[in-house]
Amino acid sequence: MNRRTLVVGGTGMIGSHIVDALVQMGDEVTVLARRPASPDDPPAVSRVPRLVGDYTTGSIEAQELEGFDAVVFAAGNDTRHVSAEREDAEFWARVQSDGVPAFAALAKQAGVHRFVQIGSYYHQLRPELARTVPYVAARQAADERTRALTDGDFAAITLNPPSIVGAAPGAVLRRFARMIAWVRGERTDVDLYAPPGGTNYMSARSLAQAVGGALNAGEPGRAYLIGDVNLTYREYFQLLADVAGSDRVIGERDREHPYQPDRFIVQGRGEVISYEPDPDEVALLGYTRQDVVRALNEIVATADAMN
Repeated sequence: MNRRTLVVGGTGMIGSHIVDALVQMGDEVTVLARRPASPDDPPAVSRVPRLVGDYTTGSIEAQELEGFDAVVFAAGNDTRHVSAEREDAEFWARVQSDGVPAFAALAKQAGVHRFVQIGSYYHQLRPELARTVPYVAARQAADERTRALTDGDFAAITLNPPSIVGAAPGAVLRRFARMIAWVRGERTDVDLYAPPGGTNYMSARSLAQAVGGALNAGEPGRAYLIGDVNLTYREYFQLLADVAGSDRVIGERDREHPYQPDRFIVQGRGEVISYEPDPDEVALLGYTRQDVVRALNEIVATADAMN
């Protein structure tokens, strides 16, 4: 019998790649989203059933989750989803530290056997950030409290990825279209530079593959640090320029950048987060590495086709 899997946040950029990958694996996929189907939904999402609900409001009942073998939670909010004015303790509790484990507990009550949460790499790689950054503390709490629900009948697993490269119809693709125009010299409102610092990057396709691996073979109660390639922000912007066919050279300046604002550089502007994922864990989860350039090529082709 095929596995029945619910993807929470399945209409988003990461979630839609997960839906596509799981359908190709043979899962019977349903998405849980806050809004009804729309013509703007990614193609993979438009072909699967949908439940409408919001995990942060307590509006989802346990019986709605009955019959699913697995849940993939790809709806966790981060600093991109909230303005600085609205970012407070209540928000992070609702969308992360309380909201995610409460939803996982609901899935456990409904008889779901495997729960894979998409987290974030900061607290697993740099746990000291949780002492000073409320977002990181909330991610850490969501991760640990969810995995603590693991028992003989319920396996909670967390994948903690880095910055994800991918696009789907909507705001993410529009943002990339603006960046592509910028590196081609078609936008002159932003100087051609990158801020200092850097991080690890991973494609949405590789993350989706890791989700499939976690559903199939992930160790119950385990958090996996996953990732692909380490790049400075200048190197990342230069890769985008090269893929976009631009001959422009990206410089580096120690100042805030509209496409990589300080608020989104959790480790601090000028700081670098770099690491290599464990080779045995990469093999276990079965995800492709060296996939970021392919993802950027796909993004540029999709954005160009939109014009």
